[in-house]
Amino acid sequence: MKKYDLIVLGGGAGGLTAAAGAASLGAAVALVYAGPLGGDCLWTGCVPTKSLIHSAEIIHQSRGAAEFGLDFTGVPNFEQVQTRMQEAIEQIGRHDDPNRFRQLGVDLYQGFGSFMGPHEITINSETIYGKRIVISTGSRPFIPQIPGLDQVDYLTNENVLQLDERPHSLLIIGGGPIGVEFAQSFARFGTEVTVVEQGPMILSKEDDELVPFVARALERENIRLMTNAVVSSVNDSRVTIMQNGQESQVSVDRVFVAVGREPNTKRLHLENAGIRTAANGSIEVNDYLQTNVPHIYAVGDVNGRYPFTHTAGYEGKIVVSNALFGWKRKANYQHLPWVTYSDPELFHLGLTEKEARETIGAIRVYKVMLDEVDRFVINREREGMIKIITDRKGYILGAHAVADGAGEFMQEVVFAKQHGHKIGDLSHVIHPYPTKAGAVQQVADLYWRERLFSGQLTKWVRRYLKWFR
Repeated sequence: MKKYDLIVLGGGAGGLTAAAGAASLGAAVALVYAGPLGGDCLWTGCVPTKSLIHSAEIIHQSRGAAEFGLDFTGVPNFEQVQTRMQEAIEQIGRHDDPNRFRQLGVDLYQGFGSFMGPHEITINSETIYGKRIVISTGSRPFIPQIPGLDQVDYLTNENVLQLDERPHSLLIIGGGPIGVEFAQSFARFGTEVTVVEQGPMILSKEDDELVPFVARALERENIRLMTNAVVSSVNDSRVTIMQNGQESQVSVDRVFVAVGREPNTKRLHLENAGIRTAANGSIEVNDYLQTNVPHIYAVGDVNGRYPFTHTAGYEGKIVVSNALFGWKRKANYQHLPWVTYSDPELFHLGLTEKEARETIGAIRVYKVMLDEVDRFVINREREGMIKIITDRKGYILGAHAVADGAGEFMQEVVFAKQHGHKIGDLSHVIHPYPTKAGAVQQVADLYWRERLFSGQLTKWVRRYLKWFR
């Protein structure tokens, strides 16, 4: 039986980060993976979906040329959309080429790995031993038990990317980030889209004040949003929906399921190693990403914390030092940002205003509407907002934005929060004029306006100015 310092299960972002990092430090590493290297992000997640979104954006912007007297006619070539998508996958996938990891000294085992014991992993009838083991097997779309759904060829984020042509009509079950991003993209390709969301609003994890901007943008593109609604049955192309106690039916070409993810743990035989899981199948870990079996760790979607590629990569880095050297580095998600790639983009960092009021109590909220920011006015992108939430001393608790490019220009707020800067420090950063990032400075300026031009300080300043010569 071949023995390793570290066995990594899973070839996605978390697993590849852990395997490459450990091998670079001289550890004997085995990487066990079932599908192609790169995982969900490369093949069915981040890369192809953002390519799809960008193609849809090009089409949407082209239609705007009508304002200048130019005509835009015809039906988008969906095969070309697929071609652009595959080209992006191919180029980015070079970073995850198996030979790169072999050159790093990683032994590759392709196949489904499962536990035979706390240290033993079996792949294709071969068993290997790991002093430490990292589980990073990712997740897959969760499919709800809806009568008739299993009788139709429903879509998920995995198989929707293999469509040869766009559907004429599409019903999306779920109004989270995946549902919203695909809804807007297909609407821009000319598909008639309906989104069914069980909760009172789409994007339920986002700040209540910002979500309506996205909802209005979707509705302007003729996307039908049905909140407080559930799909009760599917019968061929006819979908029955219950909304606020009223039943209705919609006839559509295809049904898209986007109600969340579930961890890939069923084939791991975790019971053979005594590893505990939560009710939804995710692997329970502590702050050091250890399972209840101390030499076994879990990173990425499989631990049920935050289902983002950048989270998996972050956890992969932490687990290398903890697993190899016995360090006690904690995973800290207080400064974790994420972006919903709708148009406008929705940026999220830290606490929402509601969460901050419930957990902190005394807070300050600073916000600027986009029609107050010159660059957005110039670009005719006036619908949106930037909001920063702080404690009474000015330390950043959360930051949120709904604006074109928010995922890019809000990164300086991530830096400020992570490194303990106050909101006032952002006001002192010189931003080129006119840029979208200048909106961050405008929000931060509100902090000083409040401090300098209200309360006792103003009185003292006036007295000083009378005295000063």
